[in-house]
Amino acid sequence: MAVVLVVAVAFSLLPPSSGADACSSHSFSGNGGGRLYASCAALPRLGATLHYNYTAVTNTVAVAFRAPQAKSEDGWVAWGINPSGRASMVGTQAVVAFRRANGTLAVYPTVLDSYAPSMAPAAPGDLAFPVSDVAAEHVDGKEMVVYATVALPAGKGSKFTHVWQQGSAVVKGVPAAHPTTGDNVLSTATIDFSE
Repeated sequence: MAVVLVVAVAFSLLPPSSGADACSSHSFSGNGGGRLYASCAALPRLGATLHYNYTAVTNTVAVAFRAPQAKSEDGWVAWGINPSGRASMVGTQAVVAFRRANGTLAVYPTVLDSYAPSMAPAAPGDLAFPVSDVAAEHVDGKEMVVYATVALPAGKGSKFTHVWQQGSAVVKGVPAAHPTTGDNVLSTATIDFSE
């Protein structure tokens, strides 16, 4: 009994699993083309991770944003950069992905221009910076992975505010509003892609 108690206490004193654990457990296939990502950040909210390759010469970053579905396969996920540097969804240019009613995946860049954005696909002229190689995949019916290559805004270096999100419903082909409490309103951070 004393040995069991000592072992239980010893395990309780171990640090919680690190973000590296969350990152190292992911592999990419399908639309990810078996890509390998040199860097990964376990994001502090919504159980998401961001895998990325930064190319300093072109100031571009190839990302794989991975997030659990909020409640079902009917939900949506999004990841983006707010070039203003504000920790806010307003002003963010995001890539959103969801499963359409016919079972295919929709994935596209959008501009979050208010707290009630249209979530419609953005025209290339509406984007503050180019986004290419946009793709998505559904993993085991539990997670969505969004892929994109972002040409980071010129003259702003490699450090940006990024925002990520998940919602539980898509209505008539449009992602519905996400919850406005808890982690859903705290899912923003600063990231330096060169680190």
